[in-house]
Amino acid sequence: MISILIVAVNAFADVLIYMLLGRAILSWFVRDASSPLFGIYQLLIRLTEPMMAPCRRLLARFNTGMFDFSILIAFLFISLGRNVIVALLYTLM
Repeated sequence: MISILIVAVNAFADVLIYMLLGRAILSWFVRDASSPLFGIYQLLIRLTEPMMAPCRRLLARFNTGMFDFSILIAFLFISLGRNVIVALLYTLM
């Protein structure tokens, strides 16, 4: 049972990372609402913004200039969260 939970946690973290990666890549190509990928981009923004907003607020304390490193912080938090949860589940085995 716990191994199923470990697989589910890893899969969920992977999906979150892929959505963030898709959002970052689409931000380079989708410039206006006439783009055929605009709907997908808006969906990814709605799904990932709850993770990105706290990271942006955290980075607002530092002057990063025109670069937005919030996606890297989100990757870090997702990876750390996954590792902590999986380690806790392994201790229950």
